[in-house]
Amino acid sequence: MSLPLPQTVSGDSASERLQNLGLELPDLPGNAYFVHHRAVDSSIHISGQLPYREGALLGQGVVGRDVELETAKELARHAALNCLAAAVQAVGDLDRVRIVQMLVFVASTPDFGEQSQVANAASELLIEVLGENGRHARTAIGAAGLPLNTPVEIQMICTAV
Repeated sequence: MSLPLPQTVSGDSASERLQNLGLELPDLPGNAYFVHHRAVDSSIHISGQLPYREGALLGQGVVGRDVELETAKELARHAALNCLAAAVQAVGDLDRVRIVQMLVFVASTPDFGEQSQVANAASELLIEVLGENGRHARTAIGAAGLPLNTPVEIQMICTAV
């Protein structure tokens, strides 16, 4: 059985597709303890991003107990959007970003078992915006807890094309 693949949203550029989704890349504030991205040879390592919007964390709690699956998926999409913002900081243009690997952490109950569904929402956003450059290797991991009691954190490796 083959699953339907997410479709790229209409638009000539990744920036236009992002806009057609009604989204924009956020500004990522600096941090005294870490950088949002670090280039090593041709790879760009994106620090773990939380689902922040305009300086506010969009959700807290544990998926499967305090947070519903659909809410966790939306939070994952926003964390992925923040990762894209860090990638653009590194390469200068959304059309130059290619996602290599994504690691999705989901604060969840031991019996939740649907971490991959949460991660699928972030993967879908990347493919909608970047097309083939958004397809990636991926791992989804359940965690007992994440920083600031956030339900989702996403880390990426990307490269410039």
